[in-house]
Amino acid sequence: MTASSRPPVIGLVGGVGSGKSAVAAILQDLGCVVSDSDRDSRAALESPEVLQAIREWWGPSVITEDGTPDRSAIAAHIFRNSDDRARLEALIHPKVHAAREHAFSAASPGIRALVIDAPLLFEAGIDGLCDAVVFVDTPGEIRLERVRSNRGWDESDWSRRESAQMSIEEKRSRATMVIDNSVEIEFLRPRVEAVLNALAPP
Repeated sequence: MTASSRPPVIGLVGGVGSGKSAVAAILQDLGCVVSDSDRDSRAALESPEVLQAIREWWGPSVITEDGTPDRSAIAAHIFRNSDDRARLEALIHPKVHAAREHAFSAASPGIRALVIDAPLLFEAGIDGLCDAVVFVDTPGEIRLERVRSNRGWDESDWSRRESAQMSIEEKRSRATMVIDNSVEIEFLRPRVEAVLNALAPP
């Protein structure tokens, strides 16, 4: 796929628990290719070289008995120490970028848009790759309830992750468009479709 024939690139941002994944799933259903940075980060974390590195940094407690990463133990390190977080991100981000490049270069002709769902889209400078950035706007109380129900987090878990990211206000102000995701899922789809039609007309 050449640059001139490339479909638009849309970045997704929002607070923790805002429902970016739900929006991304709808966009995929509407004919977009989605790069899920969370998914690719999880895969990168399980690679042998990353497992070896984190064991050397933080000891065997960050690896479970079956040889997989102990995500809770890792989270305790990276959310307690910004240097540890930066070191892990420096190791993982190139792998995530490579996975995204592969997915986009393999996209079939006729794709509506290329979508980047990345929690640190602005912080990592990934917005520079985007033609537009869509902010998924969801009230804090709804986001907290979602992560409690879906991820088993308490309010401190949620707040800790939220504080490690750019503020909601700045994300919203830097976005090109906003999708209100305070609604039930059946009402979300037409809102996502309207935004996609505006950014990548069918």
